[in-house]
Amino acid sequence: HVAGVEAIRPIVRHAADLGVEALTIYAFSRENWQRSGEEVETLIGLLEAAIRDETPELIEQGVQVRLAGRLNELRPETRASIEQAITATAAGERMVLNVAFNYSSRSEIVDAVRAYVSEGNNLAELDEEAHAGYLYTAGLPDPDLLIRTGGDQRVSNFLLWQAAYAELYFCDSNWPDFGPHE
Repeated sequence: HVAGVEAIRPIVRHAADLGVEALTIYAFSRENWQRSGEEVETLIGLLEAAIRDETPELIEQGVQVRLAGRLNELRPETRASIEQAITATAAGERMVLNVAFNYSSRSEIVDAVRAYVSEGNNLAELDEEAHAGYLYTAGLPDPDLLIRTGGDQRVSNFLLWQAAYAELYFCDSNWPDFGPHE
């Protein structure tokens, strides 16, 4: 997991250098709560350390951090560290780094419909454009490319709505070995 976190830094730099407008990384799925308590704590600790250690460099690079996922389900200290990074990087205009943490695309779609209805909107009037405005990625462009590492040829509940027209790239490299050269 540590190597996986380390692999993010060169990818973010490379994507920003290429002019990528938004990069979304899948850091922790809602399904990950089913892992052992020790592994979950390790993953959350790695997120908190990465936020603390990387935020100054992201500010320097002009990278804005966003979160896609159910922030309200995280413990208060984790939520606070994420919110601090989001606030600290809000002025970044070079690229958006969208971190999918406690994320599930199916949950995102349900949450979007619930938010739409909770604002008093008529469900019968919900269309694709309105729905997209309630997704965790509202305001970001849909991905042009979805990369899946590790040899699996599935999208694993990741950006199901947004990736409708994305090119799919599957590679055998595991995430920690995936780098700018690929």
